[in-house]
Amino acid sequence: MVNIHRFFPLFALLGAGTAYLMPAWFSTFKTSIVPLLIVIMLSMGLTLNLRDFANAFKQKRAVITGLILQFTLMPLGALAISLLLGLDRELTIGMVLVGSVAGGTASNVICYLAKGDVALSITMTALSTLTGVVLTPLIIELLIGEMVAIPLMDMLVSLVKIVLIPVTVGLVLNHFFKPQVAKLAPALPLISIVAIVLAISIIVALNAGQFAQVGPVILLAVFLHNGLGLVLGYMCCRLLGFNHTVCKTISIEVGLQNSGLATALCIKFFSPLSAVPGAIFSIWHNLSGAILAGYWASLEKKESR
Repeated sequence: MVNIHRFFPLFALLGAGTAYLMPAWFSTFKTSIVPLLIVIMLSMGLTLNLRDFANAFKQKRAVITGLILQFTLMPLGALAISLLLGLDRELTIGMVLVGSVAGGTASNVICYLAKGDVALSITMTALSTLTGVVLTPLIIELLIGEMVAIPLMDMLVSLVKIVLIPVTVGLVLNHFFKPQVAKLAPALPLISIVAIVLAISIIVALNAGQFAQVGPVILLAVFLHNGLGLVLGYMCCRLLGFNHTVCKTISIEVGLQNSGLATALCIKFFSPLSAVPGAIFSIWHNLSGAILAGYWASLEKKESR
């Protein structure tokens, strides 16, 4: 189970392919996405202790840098790529929405598998989600002139339910029942991978009918957008003098978006077609993130020998 992260991209691809071909197998489990994310966050909470969070909050410069990159690089990159590729209005709205939302909970899983600073990643996800309540509609208004009303309480409840409560429960369990939790530790990566592969499969199934409406150009747009966040997120942090662990943590946090939220906002406020970039991003950022996590984890393993 120690090396299970190496098979994450394969599992994700198989799950997404099966869901695309047989959407009925997964679409009925729409309500399972949130519980699956809760399982993921609980698993990671079990790997943390209070010292991790104390250290993360001490890294104020890293957190501020990540937030600035999150809400500048990603939305501006989305708009630039959309204009460069000549995407129509609906797809441009979808791209900018993906770029304007907070980092996704998937980033915490990928960071965990990449042997990054998980506590820092979770801290950044929580803070970007809170600040995104205000920044997301303002950025969208500024870039595409369409104000999107973000339901503050719904987002806060979602944050508490999906991130804060499970992580806190895991943290408390790890603190008071450390020997018992240690026995579960080898299985936690597998639990996280199974949960996120199922979540990907459900998202693909729910959007299977829309993928045929767009051509390779939207795939290219999503690939470029995600790659931009990962590469420039890392490079900017390196230039600012952060160590490798912090650089890859911020890179993952910036490059992996809460595309599920973006998809939901598109469907509610715009159109199903505008939700396609978010749906594709949901699949691709997990695949690209998993590949990158496997690469970084294997490097650390070689260096530790």
